[in-house]
Amino acid sequence: MNPSPFILIRGAGEMASAVAWRLHRANLHRICMLELANPLAVRRAVSFCTAFEDGSHSVEGVTARSARQTADIEAAWQDQNIAVVLTTDWQKIADFQPDVLIDATLAKRNLGTAIDQAALVIALGPGFEAGTDCHLVIETNRGHNLGRIIESGSAAPNTGVPGGIGGYTAERVLRAPAAGAFETDLDIGAMVQAGDVIGVVAGQKVTAEIDGVLRGLIRNGTEVGSGLKIGDIDPRGETVYCTTISDKARALSGSVLEAIMRSFNQPWGQDNLN
Repeated sequence: MNPSPFILIRGAGEMASAVAWRLHRANLHRICMLELANPLAVRRAVSFCTAFEDGSHSVEGVTARSARQTADIEAAWQDQNIAVVLTTDWQKIADFQPDVLIDATLAKRNLGTAIDQAALVIALGPGFEAGTDCHLVIETNRGHNLGRIIESGSAAPNTGVPGGIGGYTAERVLRAPAAGAFETDLDIGAMVQAGDVIGVVAGQKVTAEIDGVLRGLIRNGTEVGSGLKIGDIDPRGETVYCTTISDKARALSGSVLEAIMRSFNQPWGQDNLN
């Protein structure tokens, strides 16, 4: 039986973590995720980058562990955990070459992913062209084509409009009113009402526009830029949604799994997984 391919995922936020979760549940256990030292994840309860804060973090029964060197990565895999590594630490590790590279940063632009960096390179969202920057692109725009695997061309351009939940779009997203450190006494899962002060940035209040539950909130003390998304209010008020993978994330993760499974029948899979 062929060993599991080594899968390297750029990003460890919400969507990247859903991808890692799905692949791990499909028994692809050699997964390593790369993230910045100060991640800007909002849905931290379902983001494996939270492992940097506590050493490990679990999402729906799958655990990721912070790793600093090769031995840590291999120890995580031995325990059937996902390894999460700082990008700066990864640059010092020279003895790992991924079979599959997944860019799940959702940066809306290509920050350095190239088609020759792995036998199979997959990118999520706009900013990539399949066949040039990567082998496959996954559509991330909500709607009829969400999760479509694109073999030639690019995903739809970023609309800048958050997906609708309970009839709300932009109103449910909390954004930094200025640049500075975000300070708050609240945490994910807190119930809020329109007009409540969620926190402050550079002395300016961040105020809720709608009633609901804080489904996501950036880590207290994080330095943010003006206009950055720092929170997410779910008007449905279901606290269980705070700690479970969203419908969009499940759709995208399933598409990535399908893309990898397709490739097992291609020459790269036969040659590189023996």
